[in-house]
Amino acid sequence: MFSLRTVEDTLRIHSYVRERRPSSAVVIGGGFIGVETAENLCELGLQVTLLQRPVQLMNNLDYDMATLLHTEVREHGIDLRLKADVTGFEEVDGRVVTHVAGDDPIGADMVLLAIGVAPESHLAQEAGLELGIKGAIVVNDRMETSAADVYAVGDAVQVTHQVTGEDAVISLAGPANKQGRVVADVIAGMDSCYLGSLGSSVIKVFDLTAASTGLSEKAAHAAGIDCDSVVLSPGSHAGYYPGATPMTMKVVFEKQGLRLLGAQIVGIDGVDKRIDVLATAIQAGMRGDRLKDLDLAYAPPYSSAKDPVNMAGFMIENLNRGILAQWHWEDEPNLPRDGSVQLLDVRTEGEYERGHIDGFVNIPVDDLRNRLSELDRAKPVYVICQSGIRSYIACRILAQHGFECFNFSGGYRFFAAVTEARRGSANVMPCGLEK
Repeated sequence: MFSLRTVEDTLRIHSYVRERRPSSAVVIGGGFIGVETAENLCELGLQVTLLQRPVQLMNNLDYDMATLLHTEVREHGIDLRLKADVTGFEEVDGRVVTHVAGDDPIGADMVLLAIGVAPESHLAQEAGLELGIKGAIVVNDRMETSAADVYAVGDAVQVTHQVTGEDAVISLAGPANKQGRVVADVIAGMDSCYLGSLGSSVIKVFDLTAASTGLSEKAAHAAGIDCDSVVLSPGSHAGYYPGATPMTMKVVFEKQGLRLLGAQIVGIDGVDKRIDVLATAIQAGMRGDRLKDLDLAYAPPYSSAKDPVNMAGFMIENLNRGILAQWHWEDEPNLPRDGSVQLLDVRTEGEYERGHIDGFVNIPVDDLRNRLSELDRAKPVYVICQSGIRSYIACRILAQHGFECFNFSGGYRFFAAVTEARRGSANVMPCGLEK
């Protein structure tokens, strides 16, 4: 049984794998350490079971975005088990048996525990320093503790979250290094302070990259913020230039005033670039609709003339102006199937036949103007397409003909990825691309 905290722990695990040649491993915990370790052990040829007590991996992501990672790890052969409550361990015939509530025991050659981070603040406690949430060391913006001339930085300190203004513990290397510079400045007599953390992060999960900054939608709701989000599926660069890959972006904003709150991106290429732009915009206090005005570098191998970040701004502006209304994947089970609303899929007939949501009628967007008589202007229309673009066009056509309509945020690819991952299936490729 192993835990992973230091470089020495890494060397110990590596030596065990090299010398003992284990064939199986159980990794407990679906955060950064657990996911990255599970990937590395899988790449070394071990049969890996990844156990996570919550309903999703990577708590910094919203559930819908995390499901894209669920599909990815399962497609690479990892046995991912969510809502798995580990109750204990025992040794049987030289192997570690992990007991899980309501499930069969899991035997493996090795077990790695990555079940969360707690501030290592026992020295501060013994010294009588003030401690805050989770036992983190309380510091001011100069990283000074409650004792004169004593400073603290890194994973063990309590910081201010830049979006909420509330106290937080954010255990990431970027903030820790910046705090160290602040302390050096202050000790040297310079006027320096730490402005707080956004929690910007990025992780490689096999062929995917997942990144986030600021607040997720669930974190914003938990903080009492009335928010909304847009989901889009742009390409990493211009589609007509070879090698473009899709990414899924979710941008969270405050309904009143459109203040940017956070963003999440999952994709193959270009993810880190966009999350850094969005992190900068959040720290600068930009409104979500102003993302459309950012003058970002363009050439076909690197982006589109309307960068994905710009596109998120256009979408937020359309919602704010009332040009468009939207619905989300979690709304689907509650959509009436009694005829009181109209459910419309505007993809091609071939796309519709390969998979669609029950109850949705297919009228391709190219035929919509000629088939408006098939729809009832007195009933709202809920529209979906593959990525959100054609359904947006369909909503504009319908609105101009007197219909009340709602565009699905994210497109059918996103919906299918979320729903398939919820069922534990690996029938959808990363980012919702059909096999």
